[in-house]
Amino acid sequence: MFDNLTEKFDRAFKVLKGQGQITEINVAETLKEVRRALLDADVNFKTAKDFTNEVKEKALGRNVLTAVKPGQLLVKVAHESLVELMGGSHEEINLKGNPAVILMSGLQGSGKTTFSGKLAKHLKQKRGKEPLLVACDVYRPAAIDQLHVVGEQIGVEVFSRPESKDPVQIAREAIQHAKSNGFNVVVVDTAGRLAVDEQMMDEIAAVKKAIEPSETLFVVDAMTGQDAVNTAKAFNERIDFDGVVLTKLDGDTRGGAAISIKSVVNKPIKFIGTGEKMDAIDLFHPERMADRILGMGDVVSLVERAQENFDEEKARKLQKKIAKNTFNFNDFLDQIQQIKKMGNVKDLLGMIPGMGKAIKNLDIDDDAFKGIEAMINSMTPAERENHKIINGSRRKRIAMGSGNDVQEVNRLIKQFEETRKMMQLMSNKKNMAGLMKQFGGMSGMPKM
Repeated sequence: MFDNLTEKFDRAFKVLKGQGQITEINVAETLKEVRRALLDADVNFKTAKDFTNEVKEKALGRNVLTAVKPGQLLVKVAHESLVELMGGSHEEINLKGNPAVILMSGLQGSGKTTFSGKLAKHLKQKRGKEPLLVACDVYRPAAIDQLHVVGEQIGVEVFSRPESKDPVQIAREAIQHAKSNGFNVVVVDTAGRLAVDEQMMDEIAAVKKAIEPSETLFVVDAMTGQDAVNTAKAFNERIDFDGVVLTKLDGDTRGGAAISIKSVVNKPIKFIGTGEKMDAIDLFHPERMADRILGMGDVVSLVERAQENFDEEKARKLQKKIAKNTFNFNDFLDQIQQIKKMGNVKDLLGMIPGMGKAIKNLDIDDDAFKGIEAMINSMTPAERENHKIINGSRRKRIAMGSGNDVQEVNRLIKQFEETRKMMQLMSNKKNMAGLMKQFGGMSGMPKM
């Protein structure tokens, strides 16, 4: 996500590397590259111009501290301006009403139906709500079936009237159904078109007027760049939506929509879609997105994802097993499943500061753990419990069963043994103290 923009920003700020002070000349040269990077990312021209002018004004108005290099100061100023440009702070979705009604709008192909399901799952799991999905796309072939499949995947009921072609009536009936059956959130998926047209706008406006939603969200494909911003502007003029959803941020997005959309339509980005899975949804935080664009990582989001998938009881049991040195392949497989729940591996690594550039050209598959899982699943229960019984003939059988070479099985077992040793070492405070002493003594370090 934003790899090209991050790389160009980094290149632009290198202009100031080694400079003793900030001057109008070197700032202008740097910001010329920054503006070019923004325009290449399909950011609105006026937005790019205003942004670089603001950064220049702020940078020249600040004194450079002795401990801060000019390049570092300009990055800080650019970060502050990016955060402000993208909205300043996160804005929550409005869930007032009984039921709260959320109207989804956007063009066909933007990921609106899939995101409706993601949002319903998010509200159910994270907010403790009872959502109802409503199929109001009466034109696209199989649109109603698609929403039913999504609803089945996430365990959420879907309200539809396949025989009806009146989205206003379907939406009204759905809200009445929700009131009668204890649903406190209604997510209405509406029809999209390949392009903005008058019929589409009239229809979505009629649905909004009839159901008076507490929140109207505009879903936009982040990979469409400036076109997304223009479409958002057209929709906002007709239906006055409350917030934006950026989908497909896991793809080859240039970043133009994320950076421009708030300044053009003056509506906050509230959610982002980061993959095809139903849990690939994140709240939009301008500060964290600015961190990622400038190559600073996003540790806060990484920690939040870890906490969401953290099982306290399992962690306690695992801690005891590590202390007793009984950590086995069953536990190892369980840890892999926990990591996979957190999302795309490359996306997770990109959240670590400094890692984005290092992994840019690496092809990290979503199924990066597939080979390891296949080998562990090819082991017998006894072998998973005690890896020391896995002799040569057993290794050959595991290799054949998992479609790997014996060398791969040998490598897995060796890495597993090293992992166990390290875990055992880290679980013992005395060992940790000794380890720290080896790495340069205890001076300046807190007592264990």
